[in-house]
This record gives sequence, C-alpha cells and structure tokens, in this order.
Amino acid sequence: MKPTDEQFRALFEPQGVIVAGASSHPGKFGFAALHNVLAAGYKGRVFALNRDGEEILGLEAATEVSELPDGAADLVVVCTPAAANPDLLRACAAKGVRAAFVASAGYREAGDEGARAEAELAALADELGILLAGPNGQGLVSTPAELCAQIVAPYPPAGSISIASQSGNFVSSLMNYSVQTGVGVARAVSVGNGAALTVPDYVEWFGSDPATDVVIAYMESVSDGRSAYEQLRAVSERKPVVMVKGGVTAGGQRAASSHTGALATEDRVFDGMLRQAGVLRTGNIEDAFELAATFATQPLPKGPNTVVVTTVGGWGVVTADAIGASSLELMALPDDLRAAIDSRLPPRWSRNNPIDMAGGETRDTVPEVLELVARHPQVDAVLYLGLGIQSNTAKFLRQGPFFPDHGLDRIVSFHERQDRRFADTAAEISDATGKPVLTSTELAVADPDNPGPAQVRATGRLCYSAAHRAVGALDRMWRYSLWRRRRGLA
Repeated sequence: MKPTDEQFRALFEPQGVIVAGASSHPGKFGFAALHNVLAAGYKGRVFALNRDGEEILGLEAATEVSELPDGAADLVVVCTPAAANPDLLRACAAKGVRAAFVASAGYREAGDEGARAEAELAALADELGILLAGPNGQGLVSTPAELCAQIVAPYPPAGSISIASQSGNFVSSLMNYSVQTGVGVARAVSVGNGAALTVPDYVEWFGSDPATDVVIAYMESVSDGRSAYEQLRAVSERKPVVMVKGGVTAGGQRAASSHTGALATEDRVFDGMLRQAGVLRTGNIEDAFELAATFATQPLPKGPNTVVVTTVGGWGVVTADAIGASSLELMALPDDLRAAIDSRLPPRWSRNNPIDMAGGETRDTVPEVLELVARHPQVDAVLYLGLGIQSNTAKFLRQGPFFPDHGLDRIVSFHERQDRRFADTAAEISDATGKPVLTSTELAVADPDNPGPAQVRATGRLCYSAAHRAVGALDRMWRYSLWRRRRGLA
C-alpha cells in the first residue's frame, strides 16, 4: 500500500516519540537514540521503553507499551532485537503510532532467515497501517521538528536540503558537511534495508515537502527501475535531485550486498535513467553536498554567460580554462560594461573577461565592479575570486612582533572589515539581481576562520575551496536549468 502524507508526517514531524529498547548504558544504540532525541531540543512528548523500567536521562521508562497513554506518540524508534519487533509494532499500533524507524539489524543483510523476517515485518507494518522505515538503519533527522531520532551524530543546522541514503554513515557525512559549511538540512533518513520504503519513495515525498528545496540521494540498488524513474523524474520537474550511486564496480556490488542485502544494478542503464529523469549524478558524497548546497543557496542561472571577477590574474586563467571545458560561456565583455569598469580601475586591468583588477583595487572597487557586472542584462552568473586575501595579510600582521603598534591595529581592522563587506556584497547583489554570484578561495578550508569565507558562511552561502569546484557546480545548475526549459518548466 502506498504510504500517505499523514504517515510521512508522523515520521518526520511526530507529535510524540517512543524510544523502544532505551538503555542506560551510554555505549548502546538505545541510549544514543534517546539521548539524541532529548539533546536536539525536540518539543513533543518523549517516552522511553525498557524491560527493566529504570530511569534513563531523567525519564522513567515504561516496561510495556500498554503503560503509555493512548495517542500520545505517533513515532516509535526501534532499538530492540529483531525477534521482539512484531509484538512491539502490534502494541504500538494499538496506541496510535503511525510510523516506525527500525534501527535493529539481523534482517536481509544477515541471510535468508533474516530476509524472511524482514518481509514478514514489512507485511505486518502494512497491515497495521504503520509506515516502516529501515530496518538496519541509523535513524532520521528533521530540523523543522527539532528532531534527531538517530544513533549517530551530528545534528545539523536547519536548512532546505533533504537526504535519503541507503548508507547511514553517508547521512552522517553529509550532515558533517552541513555543520562545516553552515548550509543546513531539512530532513535526513537512513533507509537501511528499505523493506517497505526505498530511496525513491522518500525522494518522492521530499518533492512535495515545503521544507525541502533540493534532495540528495545515495543508492546502491534499484528493485523497480520503472517506478524509480517515474518517481525521480516527477520530483526533478519541481526541484533538483542530486544522486550518488554505490556499487558501480564488481567489488562495490559485492560490498553493497553484504551492507544492506542490495542487488547489483547495471550502471550504464542506471546512468541513462538518471539523465532522462533530470537527476544530477555526482561521483562522491562531497561533490553531492557541494552541488546541493549550491542549489539551496543560489538562484538558478537564466543563461550560460559567465563573468569572472578576480584580484589576481593566475586564478582567472585557470577559471577560464574550467569554464571552457563546461557548458558555460566565458562571455566577451560588452562595450558599455568595459567602459563602466574603465572608470573604476587603472588602465592596466585586463579589459576583458576574466576581469583581472591587477592590484588596482581601492576601498570600494570590489563592491562596485561586482555590482556593475551582475546588473548587466547580458550577464547570467558571476564568479568572484580573491576573497580573504586582505584578511590573510592582516593575520600575518596580527601575529607579528610589531602589532598593534605602528598603525597595524587600524590596517588589520580595515582589511578584515573589507573581506566581510565583500562577502556581504556578493550575497546582497545575488539576492537583488536573482543571479548566482559564487565566491571561491582556498582559505575556505585552509583557514575557515578567515573573515572572508567566515562571512560567506554567515550569509548562508557556500564558499568554494577552488574555482573549478565553483565552475563545476554552476555548470550543473545551468544544465539542470536547460533540462527544465526543454520541458517547458522554466
């Protein structure tokens, strides 16, 4: 039976949560799940279920589901042994539970007997009207509900990226990137064995979820290719879907089978399906998060015409090469834009695209040039290179033996203010023009506390660690925009 929106809401926005198999031992999954629900600030009622009835983290545990009030919880997080789970689900259904996340292992991934137990559990959940997530999963996160119902860390900042993954650890990895960059997550779920709900099922619901703007999916197998294609395409028509596929090689397929009992899928066929469905495939989790974060924080480009604004020539050269290898256009500067920039830069500037300022910046040059470029009607996107250089110089001055004397305190403060201002300007101009303005500097990873990249994070946007990464993300955005346009969706 197809799950309902009400059941998905019970999973991601429950009114109350039961942690079954709660434990007082901090090394047990049942302790971690209960701790994380409480620690993330979930505002609904929380119930601990433990056969000994002990107090755990300030909660008096019930020994039986029958002791809990009727209708007080609609989600159960299951950390009990597989053999106990059928009776647990029956008791929970009698109390009004509509969704269950089963962290328990020992199912399909454990062999034929486990596979039979898994099929029986899925059939029982369907009969009881319970949405079954898992089993053999690590949990779920829903920042709109302040819910961290999982057995791993971290809890990410709130945002608009939603994640469905057959690997629980990849969910954790993606949330680590969220914490690092400040680009937040809405929903995240470890699909586990996917006994009742597969990755495309979650992606389909994310497609209608108002809290979700972009989806990341990690898959190791596809059980019903036609259904998956239809689900993914329908969501791609509304919002971008970024996909990582595991089990591409023979070795990866063997690993997937032992991981979640997944069956191999022909990669060439899978890749063609994704292209037709408008899904954006990446080769690894880091690239997937970076692309999703770009979609979540930048407007879609309306065309390929890209201008590079840089404070140093070499960066502009390699960025021009990257653009040349993409679907983007390194547009020639229109005469009126060149003349306007002429009035703000000394004659030695490059006078073409990339716009190499050649060290001719004054206090207001970077904001003025960025605004001139972004507001020009022929420009579709802007890449800004060189953020953080002034603050890098300021850091060396601050750490030297002469600071704060000789006027160094004033120049250090000026340099740091300028980089923060440049980061703010890039975001403000993008918002005002509805055009993507991407910033890139290796300082995003080499010195993330540098005021330049730190301020980019404060604006809610991504600071790319290399220009080719920014180009790659922008290129995929433009390709997705074209896919939508060809279908009359733009």
